[in-house]
Amino acid sequence: MSSGRWLLAAAALAAAAHAWAVPDAVRGEQVYARCLACHALAVDRVGPRHCGLFGRLAGSVPGFAYSEAMKKSRIVWNGKTLDRFLAKPLAMVPGTAMTYDGVPDAAERADLIAYLKRADEAPPCSGRARE
Repeated sequence: MSSGRWLLAAAALAAAAHAWAVPDAVRGEQVYARCLACHALAVDRVGPRHCGLFGRLAGSVPGFAYSEAMKKSRIVWNGKTLDRFLAKPLAMVPGTAMTYDGVPDAAERADLIAYLKRADEAPPCSGRARE
């Protein structure tokens, strides 16, 4: 195999390996940086806080002004529902106030979800009352 073809094959293999890799919370924190314009872990901003996200009913953080669509969605946040929502927020919850187009890359979504799970068990989320 020529060196050009070998490099192309190696690059394709590396991309495929990333797609099948175990989710990485460190990479997920880098993806979360995109969310920081509207969200924070422990406080509400333009979007609601993410501490206590897993197991929480969508649209239920006390005092946060959710869209009616989100309040009526009946979504309970877990890895599967987050993955679907993060892929296409506006398609999953038409009428949501969240205008972000989503995270199209499945590996990046998995990494982001891994980060959110890890963050939920660590400061500043640990020890906070689940809301």
